[in-house]
Amino acid sequence: MLFGKRRNRTGLILITCIRARCGQDEFLDVIYWLRQIIAVILGVIWGVAPLKGFLGIAIFCIINAGVLYVYFSSFQQIDEEEYGGTWELTKEGFMTSFALFLVVWIIFYTALHFD
Repeated sequence: MLFGKRRNRTGLILITCIRARCGQDEFLDVIYWLRQIIAVILGVIWGVAPLKGFLGIAIFCIINAGVLYVYFSSFQQIDEEEYGGTWELTKEGFMTSFALFLVVWIIFYTALHFD
């Protein structure tokens, strides 16, 4: 039950998180979960459109980092130094989203294009 409440709270924070009302840990949670959502969406797209190899991985990395950078620098307009700099925000939750992306990509690609 606690997990469900935390997930709903994170979803609300994602929508309403403004730097004046959002704490540092909550904002990092938003970054983390936004990356996971992006990973699932791109994994499905890459699996349906039969992308393969390094090109698919490179495009994922660029889109994932780019979307999050635009989110926290333009949309939220936060001071990156409060969170340890741009690099710390850019890499927050990246490896878990990369692993999730690979799993979803492999499952969809194998299900749809395996002979």
